[in-house]
Amino acid sequence: MTDEVQTNPEPAPEPAGVDPQHVRMAEALLFAAAEPLDEASLKRRLPDGADLPGIMASLIQSYEGRGVSVRKVAERWAFFTAPDLAFLLEEQRQVTRKLSRAAIETLAILAYHQPITRAEIEELRGVSLSKGTLDVLMETGWIRMRGRRRTPGRPVTYGTTDDFMIHFGLESLDDLPGVEELRAAGLLETQPGLDGLPKPGESLPDREEDPLEEGDDGSDFRPPIGDEPPPASQERGES
Repeated sequence: MTDEVQTNPEPAPEPAGVDPQHVRMAEALLFAAAEPLDEASLKRRLPDGADLPGIMASLIQSYEGRGVSVRKVAERWAFFTAPDLAFLLEEQRQVTRKLSRAAIETLAILAYHQPITRAEIEELRGVSLSKGTLDVLMETGWIRMRGRRRTPGRPVTYGTTDDFMIHFGLESLDDLPGVEELRAAGLLETQPGLDGLPKPGESLPDREEDPLEEGDDGSDFRPPIGDEPPPASQERGES
């Protein structure tokens, strides 16, 4: 009878052409980063000529089946707790504010229709939208003012942020769930207006926007493009 000796499995070989030292450097950068890193940030810190796609593929492979994994969300790379171990951290999570149904529904519509205006959200939901609902979503950091629609009144358009993508673990808007999945999860009411949600990342047709100008807080009226303000004499009613 022979004794069986337990040995640690050898680490997976690096992809061909990838420098192991570069992999270690990228691993250290991700581990020490306070927030997810985009590829430009990683390239600036890695040696010239480093094979970033190969490096990240190597890290993903190295952490497969481990307690943490390397993932790309919102075009940025970071370490994440393995989904099946999330229960270990539940006691450490703090919920500071529970979103109302109106806020959840507004967020879902906004994510699929962006860029979208407040009036367009109201049209889809079939009910008026209080300013407080948008304020709450702005405070969470999940939505932002994107620009102004090229229509009379120049209404402000809204869209999601990178924080939204990171919180929900989305690499891009194409990873958003389907409408039926949202309804099954109770995140959307069954309303006729919501049947027209576009595919992820698809904006409303023929409704272009301009970026916000510096100092534009989105609160004031802006004249349509091409309209000149009336002369001062006309504003005072003078002939």
